[in-house]
Amino acid sequence: MGSTKEIQTRMKSIQDTMKITNAMYMISSSKMQKAKRILSDTEPYYYNMQAAISRILRHMPDTEHPFFSIRHKIAEEDRKIGCIVVTGDKGMAGAYNHNILKLAEEHIQNDKNAKLYVIGEIGRHYFQQKKIPIAHQFHYTIQNPTLSRARNISETLIDAYRTKKVDEIYLIYTSMKNAMTEEAQFMRLLPLERPDFMIKDIPVDLPMEHIAMKPSPEAVMGQIVPDYIVGYIYSALVEAYASEQNARLMAMQAAADNASAILQELGTLYNRARQAAITQEITEVIAGAKAQKKGKN
Repeated sequence: MGSTKEIQTRMKSIQDTMKITNAMYMISSSKMQKAKRILSDTEPYYYNMQAAISRILRHMPDTEHPFFSIRHKIAEEDRKIGCIVVTGDKGMAGAYNHNILKLAEEHIQNDKNAKLYVIGEIGRHYFQQKKIPIAHQFHYTIQNPTLSRARNISETLIDAYRTKKVDEIYLIYTSMKNAMTEEAQFMRLLPLERPDFMIKDIPVDLPMEHIAMKPSPEAVMGQIVPDYIVGYIYSALVEAYASEQNARLMAMQAAADNASAILQELGTLYNRARQAAITQEITEVIAGAKAQKKGKN
């Protein structure tokens, strides 16, 4: 057990740390609420694009488009895979970045044709340190997801897909399962899969609308799908941002709880040390008084 001064110094240090963790907790909480509002505002756009594609495929099932075309002529092991990895810009977010990077490595380590598209400073530094080639770095802060940035990212990816630099594109990001937990996701972005747009349990008596598409269904699809990809990427960026803030919030809460427990333990040690010091002083006073009394006798 240390001296009372040493214990007080440790307690002061922990209290200062708690001020920082509490401030970060409040900031993360505010940012997470903002991200959730943005996500709820943009989800209708994403779902409307999805509904439009579903409507076209339901009424014109024979519609063909490169965005739905799996390149069967290329052997599966020879297909060039593009992976968009969305990480954070900062640490102190628990296992948030670790889980994303671990999932990304699992999918690219055994694939010689994998190309990395990285968003976020943590991911960029990690892959550079590991000497893993990065096909394209998006130098955007993940702290401010916008539709403009999502559109730029989408244009880069769609161009790579159209020019056959990649045959498949996957998105690796973190989504929130509920208010308390988040989960790393590995989702295929391109080519799109028709079953994902098929409406289940369609009523038998649902009338078929007559739809005319000018100049052609393929041309209309060529306009709608890029907007859908933009919406998908934007939703992923916002959800990843909200997940990062949630992870940091939980980490700061855990740090504050641990600090409180340590403070309580140190408080007990301080009281014991102080009581021992008082007892020692009383003992010394009594011993001194006895010695003085014996001297007089």
